[in-house]
Amino acid sequence: VQLVESGGDLVHPGGSLRLSCTAPRYTLKDSAVPWVRQAPGKERERVSCVSGTAGQTFYVEAVKGRFPMSSDLTKSTEDTINLQMTNLREDATARYFCAATELSCSSGFQASDMAFWGNGTQVTVSS
Repeated sequence: VQLVESGGDLVHPGGSLRLSCTAPRYTLKDSAVPWVRQAPGKERERVSCVSGTAGQTFYVEAVKGRFPMSSDLTKSTEDTINLQMTNLREDATARYFCAATELSCSSGFQASDMAFWGNGTQVTVSS
C-alpha cells in the first residue's frame, strides 16, 4: 500500500498550508496515521498523529495549536488525513511524510513500526 501526500509548497513565514494524506484502495479507519518530517541533516521527527476512528491525537510541542489534523474517513474509496499548517515558521521547512501503523499514537514513534509510508511532500518556509 502506497500512501500519497500532497499540498507541500513554498510559503512565506506566517503563511498556511494544508497537507493531505490519502490511501487509495485502503482504509485508515483502524490505523494510526502520523505525520513525520525530515529536514536536511536532521533526524525524522513525528509532528502529529491521529488514530483513525478512535480519535486519539498527538502533537509535538512546537506545533500545538498551529497544526490541527482532520480526518475524512467517510468516503467509500479514499480515506484522507489532513494536516492544516498555520503561522508557519522557517523551522518547519522539511519533507513531510505520512505513514500508517496498527499501533496507537500513544505508542510513540519508531519508523520500523510503520506498515506503510508515502513518498512525502516538500514544505519550504522562506522569505
